[in-house]
Amino acid sequence: MIELDLQLASEGPAPERAGFLRWCEQALGQRPGDSELTIRLVDEDEGRALNHRYRHRDYPTNVLSFPADIPEGPDGEPLLDIPLLGDLVICVPVVIREALEQHKQPEAHWAHLVIHGCLHLLGHDHLDDDEAEEMENLERQLLAGLGYSDPYAGDE
Repeated sequence: MIELDLQLASEGPAPERAGFLRWCEQALGQRPGDSELTIRLVDEDEGRALNHRYRHRDYPTNVLSFPADIPEGPDGEPLLDIPLLGDLVICVPVVIREALEQHKQPEAHWAHLVIHGCLHLLGHDHLDDDEAEEMENLERQLLAGLGYSDPYAGDE
């Protein structure tokens, strides 16, 4: 089961809660047990402030992922057995603008960014080429399972 706290801090158009749940379920489907996460939809001012504070980049970005900081024991295993994954912050105007600029269906772009963010919460990353290729392939597979096309098609 997924417990989703969906916070609407933007006046911009966004998908219904059911869409967010569906995309999270797809991304987290292989994870055993329950999952808890927050998705906060923000405008550009809040998106810029968070991106600046946590990534030292002074512009709003599409999605920020904040994995839960659960303390670990000496063996590297979490000390607490809780389903908390963390938070995603999605900047609504950026998502809408990117979908238009990249000629993508808005719903497909939303699905991609939610899945992308959830994969970050699960520990996936794209800091080097091998990690990026692995993460992108997983995103393609998960999105295809929902009937969406390859979000990277056309990228050089």
